[in-house]
This record gives sequence, C-alpha cells and structure tokens, in this order.
Amino acid sequence: MKVGIYTLGCKVNTYESEFIISLFKNRGYQICNFDDDCDIYIINTCTVTNNSDRKDRKIINSIKNKNACKVVCGCFVESAKDYDYTGIDVVIGNYNKSNIVDYVEEYLKTKKQIIVKDNMMTVPFEDMEIDHLESRTRAFVKIQDGCENYCAYCIIPFVRGRCRSKEKDKVISEITSLVNNGYKEVVLTGIHTGSYGIDLGIKFSDLIEELLDIPGLERLRISSIEITELDDKFFKLLENKKLCNHLHVPLQSGSSNVLKLMNRKYTKNEYKKQIDKIRKVRPDISITTDVIVGFPQETDDDFKECLDFCKEINFAKIHVFPYSKRNGTKASRMSGHIDGITKKERARKLLKLSEELESDYYNKNVGKKEKILIEIKKDGYYYGHTSNYLYLKVKGNYKENEIYDIEVNKDMFTDNSKVSTL
Repeated sequence: MKVGIYTLGCKVNTYESEFIISLFKNRGYQICNFDDDCDIYIINTCTVTNNSDRKDRKIINSIKNKNACKVVCGCFVESAKDYDYTGIDVVIGNYNKSNIVDYVEEYLKTKKQIIVKDNMMTVPFEDMEIDHLESRTRAFVKIQDGCENYCAYCIIPFVRGRCRSKEKDKVISEITSLVNNGYKEVVLTGIHTGSYGIDLGIKFSDLIEELLDIPGLERLRISSIEITELDDKFFKLLENKKLCNHLHVPLQSGSSNVLKLMNRKYTKNEYKKQIDKIRKVRPDISITTDVIVGFPQETDDDFKECLDFCKEINFAKIHVFPYSKRNGTKASRMSGHIDGITKKERARKLLKLSEELESDYYNKNVGKKEKILIEIKKDGYYYGHTSNYLYLKVKGNYKENEIYDIEVNKDMFTDNSKVSTL
C-alpha cells in the first residue's frame, strides 16, 4: 500500500515524520509523494501561529473526501479541541505516534474512526530512533520534547507538555548509527533543546561533551538554544571546531518592557553579556534569532528600542514574526493589542534590517576559507551549507554528502542564501 506524508512546522516534526516513514517502510509499505494517488495520507500538523492553523485546516480539508485512509496527528490535534474530524479516519495527538502503523491497520480492518489523545503533562518521552533520513544529507535528531517556560504568547507548552529528554546513551547510540551510515553533520533538535537533561539530572553541555567524542562525526549543530542555557562548560566546548560556527539564540524582543510582558527569563543586558561571551570564543560566529513584533502594549518607542538592540547585537539573520494571538495564552487576555497595519509595518522595518545584516555577514565572508557540506545538485551547481550557515552554490568536481574546503566568493551566493532556514 502507498503512503504519503505531509509535514508542517518545525524540525521536531520533520524528525517525527522521518520516524513515521521508517515505521511504515519496515512494515512493507511504499512511501510516495503526498500529491500521488495514495492508499494512506498522513498530515503531521503544527499550531505555533494562527497561520499554522490555517495551513493545517487547508491541507486537512484537501484529503477529507479521498477514498483512502486519512490520518492527522500532532500539535493541531492538541490545540484545536473543537475541530470537526468528520472524514478523518485516525487522529493522534503528540503522543503515541510510534504506534501509528498499528492504528492505521486497526482502522483498515474495522473501518471505525480512531482518536488517540493523552494528557501531555504526564506522558514520558516517547522514544524514537532513526538511522536514515529520506533525501537528506544532514541528520536531525530529536533529543528533547516539551517546554515549561510559559512565555505569554506561546501555546506550545500546552500542546507539547512538560520538558522531558531522551536517555543520553540512546542519543549517543542513535547519532553513532547515523554517522556509521555516512552522515557528516547532525543537528540536535527539540521543542526546548537547551533544557535537555533537566529531568535526567544532567546538563545539555554534558551531552554535547560526549557527542563531540563520537568517532567520524564531523559537525554537530544545535537547532536553537536559549541564552539562559549557556553555561561555562558550553563556552569551553565552543572551542571545539566540530561544533558548528552558528547558533540560533531566540531574542523575541529587544525592548526591556516587552521582554517583561512576554515573561522571558532574561534582560537585555543579560542577553548581550552572553552574546559577548560567545563572540569572545568565536569572533566570526553566525548568530541568528527570532523576534516577535506587535506584541500587546508594544509602543513605537519599544519597537525602536528593539530595532536599535538588534543593530547593536549585529545578528546574521532575524526571523521576524508578527504577533499571533493564541487562545489560552496569557497574552491573549492582555489589553493593548496592536492593529494589523502597525504589526505589518513593524515587521517590514525589521525584515529590512535583517536583510541588511544578512548581506553584511555574507559579504564579510568573501575571501575566507570555509568548509561546505554538499547537499544537492541542481542545474549544474552543487548546493550546501558551511559551518557558519552560509548557503552557497559551487561548480566543480564535487560529491553529495562530502565536505570540501572552498574560498567564498560572491558568485557562490544564491537567491535562497538569504532565506535558508534550519
């Protein structure tokens, strides 16, 4: 039987979808494109913003009338409690995805709708392990799930549950297997990656230390880490060149007032001190971030303060998000919500700054020697990422999934260089 899977959202979802693919392949199913004529359609959903929910509904509605087994799983299932799943055969929340093949086969026998939802505040870490990723030369490994920060704007703690971690030995075993299967770069991912180990009595930096010793691993990349999770041991480990020369460190706002309203766990000064420490070890590191604009009660002065702070930090790229109201969060009940036109204008200004900073960072790397991991070949060029997350195209005698020394020049910049994401 043919299975097609559609993945929305973050790299945790990407990893979980890869795991789901492996489960079906191991049971003898054929994996096809989601647009093909499939016997089973699976949608792995996201709910981080209202726009994410709209995308979920659109793709779910597109399969409701298909003559096939239709499966919806993930964050949208946890958040959209009143959604009508008429026409969907199997519905799974954010736990029990590892049993998805059993649920599908049960439906195929009984033709009775199956809905599986658990209390996300009490479930343990759901072990998943993969040794291969479809059409990828960088391996994503989920080491953590859940979040307990309860930022005022965020629904994720409610749909992903408390922080929980994969056992350290299992992480090491999975990554060793991936490296033995030829992967040169591993990307650590989670809902709140840097909180890894909080439930195991160890620190994230303890895990990093052991992973860097895995024979054959050439690059270890961290998908995202909070500024509050960088300890002295981590700064020492930054001296190891196996750790990629790029960190994504969410800021969310450069306004002191808005940071408090958001219930973020640091001040502007604390954020800058940590960034300065990073750059003391790695002066040329690429530091990218997330910023939300138009948060309730954000004034013009707050936004200007945010712009100025982003310039001061000198990010390599800023991922800009207009504030999206999520029912059930503290921010949804706040006064002083910002109108759409103002949010759009602030987003435009911050995106303009991001483009300028990103262009500056790329240009500063012209003439420098870098190592590029070749990921794909297209239209006569080879494309890939450097350690500091430049996305470049090169011509020559290269092979996919190999790392090469290059000298960066402007001809290597691509239209997608400025939009490449983790």
